Amino acid sequence: MLKSMFKTLLLASALTITGVAQAADITLRATANSNENDEDYDGLVVFKNYIENASNGAIAVEIFMGTQLCATGEECLQGIADGSLDVYISTSGGAAGLFPYIQVLDLPYLMSDDRIAEEVLTGDFTRKLREKALTDSDNKIRLMTIGNTGGWRNYANTQKTVKTPEDLKGLKMRTVPADLPQQAATAVGAAPTPIPWPELFTSLQTGVVEGTANGITDIMSMKFPDAGLKYLTLDGHSYMGAFWWMSNDRFQGLTPEQKQIVVDGFAALQQATFASPKRKEIAAYQDFAKAGGEIYVPSPAEKEAFKNAVSPVFDWFKTNVTGGAEVFDQFTAAVADAQKKVDAERAADLN
Repeated sequence: MLKSMFKTLLLASALTITGVAQAADITLRATANSNENDEDYDGLVVFKNYIENASNGAIAVEIFMGTQLCATGEECLQGIADGSLDVYISTSGGAAGLFPYIQVLDLPYLMSDDRIAEEVLTGDFTRKLREKALTDSDNKIRLMTIGNTGGWRNYANTQKTVKTPEDLKGLKMRTVPADLPQQAATAVGAAPTPIPWPELFTSLQTGVVEGTANGITDIMSMKFPDAGLKYLTLDGHSYMGAFWWMSNDRFQGLTPEQKQIVVDGFAALQQATFASPKRKEIAAYQDFAKAGGEIYVPSPAEKEAFKNAVSPVFDWFKTNVTGGAEVFDQFTAAVADAQKKVDAERAADLN
């Protein structure tokens, strides 16, 4: 009976949303190159619901998951720039070709936990990146917000328990085909091996690579334990940021009231993507253990050893990435401010 009621409610909701979309004055086309099990979709559903309700049906949002509208970061961002797309979410790697400095979020061990990351990304740091991206795209591509897409990156491999950087030496570690992750893998002694995401399962299975750095929800959604992935080290070396872009021409064409609705919609989306990985990783960790996976949590001293090992990557980023030094300083200042604020809040709540 409950299932029947739930299906009825879903149908009624779908009919209502369809009616809203048909009556809308403006329709925003939003795409994510993932699927409906992903945090990106959770964010888009919240965004759509907020926009359509807050505008009383004047603005509709059409969601396109997968690659039906565009297949790569470059292609999708071109769609944003030329106005054929209105909203797109990328990882840092997906947009680094146009905005290389956004890879600052991939630098390891600069943020300690979710509270710090969320404080940083809801503050002025994101606005500074927005200004820089607008300038670099001739005012065509607007960064609306930064959320999360999968929690934190952790080292996972098929060979052994990893407790220190020494345990990674010589390990064939999958990276995306970009300089920064390869520099980071080299710094900890691993052998970086660029492999496209769709080929990673087979590459793990055949030994082309022996490890990867991903969040647990991605590991389990891709069934990597079936490919031999067994050992997971929760070092949390980088936050998996999700960059949400919008056509600036489309945004500037809205009325002030509509702009506020869209901005508030992205704030709701951001909060949804902050929360979604926390919920989904509970079952993912349980399923990893059931599949025979071993989870190791580094001690503070071991984590400090990882951080020390990758310190040369920071200088590399500031020297070799266009805009890197400026954005690195802005980011680390924002992290320091966030740490101070969160520490004060924690102390107050402990009294």
